Amino acid sequence: MRSYHVDSGAGIDGLSIRKHEDPAPEAGQVVVAVHATSLSYRELMVLRGDYVLPVKPDVVPVSDGAGEVVAVGPGVAGFRVGDRVAATLFPSWQDGPFGVQHLPQRGGSLDGMLTELAVIEESGLVPIPDHLSYEEAATLPCAAVTAWNALTGDGIGLRPGQTLVTQGSGGVSLFALQFAKALGVRVIATTSSPAKTQRLAELGADEVIDYRATPDWPAEVRELTGGRGADRVVDVAGLLEQSLKAVTIEGHVACVGFVSNAAPPIDPRVLFASGATIRPVAVGSRAQFVAMNRAIEVNRIRPVIDRVFDFDEAPDAYRYYASGKALGKIVIRL
Repeated sequence: MRSYHVDSGAGIDGLSIRKHEDPAPEAGQVVVAVHATSLSYRELMVLRGDYVLPVKPDVVPVSDGAGEVVAVGPGVAGFRVGDRVAATLFPSWQDGPFGVQHLPQRGGSLDGMLTELAVIEESGLVPIPDHLSYEEAATLPCAAVTAWNALTGDGIGLRPGQTLVTQGSGGVSLFALQFAKALGVRVIATTSSPAKTQRLAELGADEVIDYRATPDWPAEVRELTGGRGADRVVDVAGLLEQSLKAVTIEGHVACVGFVSNAAPPIDPRVLFASGATIRPVAVGSRAQFVAMNRAIEVNRIRPVIDRVFDFDEAPDAYRYYASGKALGKIVIRL
């Protein structure tokens, strides 16, 4: 089999491909023939050397992948050869709150999915929805689960008729848009591109705000909601003060991450005045992944894919993703 390897901080040019003996599963393990992987922002952070969690030397990168079970070890009861599966990002996080015991993560401190064959604990796999291709299913483990957690993981969740604000057109934001529409929620999307405005509307956004043309987009959100503000904001940029100004009193800001090392500090007066909850979201548990897949199946949701690259073109896939040109997920097909 062949696998890509890289050291944290080595950059895209540091990716190398090597051959290995085909693995055999031990007790409780499953061998998956990986048919597709997808890139998320964390993958660029790993290659840049600024990922927030540990990355082991010579790691097989990429957290997200889907494939077919080709061998099972002793004691495996939940999967059999031929099953279509996806891997969870945090293998030990089965349910309940996140904790330090769940920090080991695929494509970081554990080998990831940019490989032809992956050995995975049975507990680190979920079945994939029947109507999805392997390429579509490979987009789910990081961005989709994060979006599902952002919308539902606080124990309250969004309710039909409420309003959600999504930021930009990255993977988490697009999944949040799709899930919110399935939940009967009004979506206000922000973007910086007129071309992306049309695409976001086609995907179901009720209103789209061009934040370059309208820098005070929180005021526009309030205008669109009759002065009330949105019930929830999925903040992927780290601009929390703006999100707090856009959300209703006692609303919810799901802090997914940040795309700049210069994320501005929050004025505590703005935080207090908003009365809102800010909740950091770190992907999600296996139980959340399973619940999300049920929603995807019932609503026949299909992930948005921008472009598919072949396995030998993985460095080109990284470069294209890093260019910021994509609207939708970047997939590597094996």
